[in-house]
Amino acid sequence: MNIIPTQLEGCFIIEPAVYPDSRGYFFESFNEAGFNEKTGLAVHFVQDNQSLSTYGVLRGLHFQQGSHAQAKLVRAIKGTVLDVAVDLRAGSATLGQHVSVLLSAENKRQLFVPRGFAHGFAVLSPEAEFFYKCDNYYNKASEGSLLYSDADLAIDWQLPAGDILVSEKDQVNATFQTFKERLNS
Repeated sequence: MNIIPTQLEGCFIIEPAVYPDSRGYFFESFNEAGFNEKTGLAVHFVQDNQSLSTYGVLRGLHFQQGSHAQAKLVRAIKGTVLDVAVDLRAGSATLGQHVSVLLSAENKRQLFVPRGFAHGFAVLSPEAEFFYKCDNYYNKASEGSLLYSDADLAIDWQLPAGDILVSEKDQVNATFQTFKERLNS
C-alpha cells in the first residue's frame, strides 16, 4: 500500500498494491494496522456505505459535526469520479482549501478524508458505484453541508455546469462564508 500525503494535513491518497494475472487481479483494499502504522493515525472503521450514480451526479459537500464527525476512506468500485475533500478544521492553516482526486475502478486509488472535512464527488463516467468506510456512525442531527458551487471554494468539478445533477437538498447548502461565521461565533 502506497500512501501519498496531500497538501491538506491528514488527507491521504492511497494506492493499493495490485496483483494482476491471467484470471484478473487481487488487491488488499484496506489493512487497519498497516494504514495506522504508515499514517501515524489510529483509525477504526465502523460503518460502510455504497451508492450508485449516473453521469453528472454530484453528491456533496457533506460532513458530520461535533462528536459525530467522521473520517472516511472512499473509492470508486465502478466507473470514475472526481472526489473532493474540503478542510473545515477551526484554526487549520488550510481552512477552506480542498484537494480533488480522480478515483476509478481502473486506478483503484482511494482517498482518506479525515474528521473535520467536507466531502463530495462528481460522476464523470456513464455510471459509478462509490464505496466508503466511516470511523463513526451517521447522525442526522449532526449533518452539515456546503454549497458545491461556492465561488469561495472554487472547485472545478470537471463537468459542464449544465450536466451537473444535484439533489434539491444540496442546491441550498450553506456557503463557506456562512460556515466560517458560525465557526467563529
